[in-house]
Amino acid sequence: MKVFEDSFSELQADMVAICLEYVENKADEIFIYCSYEPKMYVFDFFYRIDGNIFHKHQLNDAENKSGVAINQIDDISKERQKAALKIGNQNLKLIKKVCEEFNKEMPTEIKLYYNVNQNSLKGKYKYDLVYSNDENLLPDDIFDLWFEEIKSHNA
Repeated sequence: MKVFEDSFSELQADMVAICLEYVENKADEIFIYCSYEPKMYVFDFFYRIDGNIFHKHQLNDAENKSGVAINQIDDISKERQKAALKIGNQNLKLIKKVCEEFNKEMPTEIKLYYNVNQNSLKGKYKYDLVYSNDENLLPDDIFDLWFEEIKSHNA
């Protein structure tokens, strides 16, 4: 019989797999942002490649120090981005379902960090509302703040 942790972990691992497939296994690190606040699911992700931080739509902008493109991904089209986001959102909804089945509290925010080379996944979870009770904040704002935070630590 499956326990809560197994189901929860499998869904997070699937999110990582989707992001890894999207980048064609060419990333060093993956950062995944998930948010659930009443009736709103948000899933997004970004990468560290060769020491630089990239949004999913910027992957082909990666260059080495000599200016040579290092990370040409075959398809970073809007359709492919939407498909990856849709699968991530479906996984997030399944996490909500698993939490309900096992009578566990659903995190309002999940930040996953996956180190590709070490095959290591770490997560940070929040259970308080992050943006619903702030009329000026949107989930994209929180995602962008995290992106900028990681990018500034990278400099």
